[in-house]
Amino acid sequence: MSLRLKGVHHIAIICKDYTKSLFFYRDILGLELLSETYRAERQSYKADLALNGRYVIELFSFPSPPARPSYPESAGLRHLAFAVDDVDLTIRTLEGFGVLCETVRIDPLTAKKFTFAADPDELPIEFYEV
Repeated sequence: MSLRLKGVHHIAIICKDYTKSLFFYRDILGLELLSETYRAERQSYKADLALNGRYVIELFSFPSPPARPSYPESAGLRHLAFAVDDVDLTIRTLEGFGVLCETVRIDPLTAKKFTFAADPDELPIEFYEV
């Protein structure tokens, strides 16, 4: 018998600079800030962010988190991907905020366009045209 999952509840992201990361996810990507808590005992902020009214990301800050191993790619979560209507418009918007994007690629399996950018902590973020 297998589990019967209802969906993804949230994605937890740890950042080094809470202000920069909150700006990226809230102001650049447009996620809605549902709540924000400062936990003095951990010297840590926690922000709950929603996409289209649905809670999706917990953004945590910690004083000195270790760097994320990324290149070469390591085992574990590879990236976070968002569905978008127009990859080219997404790139123009991100670049307007100074966020660099990779060259547009075409998924060989679906023929859909996608690109990657990075959040302030170099977490790969994919934007996939649907």
